[in-house]
Amino acid sequence: MGMKVLKILGIVIGLLLVVALGVYSWASFAAGKKLSNTYAAHTVDFPVPFVVGGQKARSAESGDRARADALERGRHLVTARYGCGECHGSNFGGGVMIDNAAIGRVLGPNLTSGKGSVTVGYTPAEWDRIVRHGIRRNGTPALMPSQDFQEMTDQELSDIVVVLRSQAPVDNEVAPLKLGPVGKMLIATGKLPLSADLIPHDKRHAVSPPETKATIEFGRHLAATCTGCHQADLSGGTIVGGDPSWPAAANLTPGPAGIGGWSLADFTRALREGKRPDGTALRQPMANVTTYTRKMTGTELEALWSYLRSVPVRKDGKV
Repeated sequence: MGMKVLKILGIVIGLLLVVALGVYSWASFAAGKKLSNTYAAHTVDFPVPFVVGGQKARSAESGDRARADALERGRHLVTARYGCGECHGSNFGGGVMIDNAAIGRVLGPNLTSGKGSVTVGYTPAEWDRIVRHGIRRNGTPALMPSQDFQEMTDQELSDIVVVLRSQAPVDNEVAPLKLGPVGKMLIATGKLPLSADLIPHDKRHAVSPPETKATIEFGRHLAATCTGCHQADLSGGTIVGGDPSWPAAANLTPGPAGIGGWSLADFTRALREGKRPDGTALRQPMANVTTYTRKMTGTELEALWSYLRSVPVRKDGKV
């Protein structure tokens, strides 16, 4: 009797292994196919540096001034608003996006002009495709969260390019993408959607951002980078593609389930000090986000707050 049970158990285990191998093989093929697809996007152009006010730089002196102004604006964008160094490293020579045995190892590319750079010779159109559309130079999709940057304007992207071109060259050959079994399954099943599949590639981008004032309009523009974690309606929920250890993103709408009971001072403290109104610390990944948001200006924080107070109340999101 005992031998018969062991034999049946062995057969069951063998069948499960065959099924698991088959599923893994399918996931590997399907994920690889998705990552090898090619995408077409519109072609855009914008000046680098961008001259605010629409006047072209007509002399070497005015050109230098335009570059200095763009550099100042761009530095604020990358250190306070867009957090490029989070994935690409503090020197933009490459960084770690995901390093998880199950999901995989996803590294942020080298954006400097050093050995191993992926952006040397990039045209404005190519910067647009990778940053705002998630499409590499060869047309294949990147794992860059470009859906967060769809609302980035031509001026802002140009300013960031000026910053990246001003960086000291870093020689760093970044290793290619290496997906783990869970990462392959997530991509294959669409649970980890690619930005290139989410973004309309013929949508025109705004040329310049709204005026820097504590308005709902400017706040809406700032909140575009919040939607990657907090969802399009800002109701929060599971962070798609995030570290499995991360908690659900908070509800940012102005109801009881969200931040309806917060004041502007509470909101400012959260983004500047990483603390909730009750004094408890924010958890990852939001705790790390405050490395950038604490450098936002008071006007930016008030504008973002004004916009969040204006959105429809939602129940906690679920993904």
